[in-house]
Amino acid sequence: MADPPRAARPNPSPPSPPRPARPPLRPTKLTGRAALLAVVMCAIALSLAYPVREYIGQRQQIDQLLATQQSLSAQVKNLQEQQQRFSDPNYIEQQARDQLHMCAPAENCYVIIGNNSPAPDSTPKQTATPTSWYSKLWGSVQKADQTPRK
Repeated sequence: MADPPRAARPNPSPPSPPRPARPPLRPTKLTGRAALLAVVMCAIALSLAYPVREYIGQRQQIDQLLATQQSLSAQVKNLQEQQQRFSDPNYIEQQARDQLHMCAPAENCYVIIGNNSPAPDSTPKQTATPTSWYSKLWGSVQKADQTPRK
């Protein structure tokens, strides 16, 4: 038996409907150049991050050192003034009389002991009683142990 020619063969499946045309592909917003630019920008930012951080840290250290230098120069100035005062013999004599209760050889000096009445120009000073560190610590522990009040 001879096979019928191909063109004459009946098509067993119905013809498929024509496929709809694909919409044209829209170009992507991120091109290769833009991606490369983004990678380069990130690399630059990362390579600059450490030096900028170091620069800021050094500027803070410089500011701190300048403040220390200013306070030390003020302290030196005060010490120089004090040195000038102590180079004057009259000032030394005055300080010896006030602080050490010293008298010149020809003078009679008297010290009043037990004067209960304060001088009219001075006001009594209230000094806080010093507490030891362990008293403060124990008081803190007791205070923390108490039940909270509502």
